[in-house]
Amino acid sequence: MYNKSAPKSISKPHPSLISAEWTDGFAATITLEKLREECPCALCKDEREKKSKEPFPMLKTFVTGMNELKSLEKVGNYALTAKWGDGHGTGIYTYDTLREIFEKHALKPEQLKKFEIKANN
Repeated sequence: MYNKSAPKSISKPHPSLISAEWTDGFAATITLEKLREECPCALCKDEREKKSKEPFPMLKTFVTGMNELKSLEKVGNYALTAKWGDGHGTGIYTYDTLREIFEKHALKPEQLKKFEIKANN
């Protein structure tokens, strides 16, 4: 368990990426798609549960703007809430949950290079 500290910095180095750094030195970059997939709201948790029971769970539903992060807002002294381009905004990412998501989905340097190459083309 972490000490529930907020990330000391959060940035968007690319339109489809988000980076965060914590005071203990941990830093990572993940895709906004992964952040959205891990939305902790009840509706998204229910959808993930349903998809895990489907015969073809690799088929994803995509809604325009669903992975477009519009804003991150502080919730008290313990969490952030994300507002997405499709209007979704009920998920509250506690600092512990956010840290777990970043650890789970941290992009490797070679994966980050792919985004740099695509951004330069």
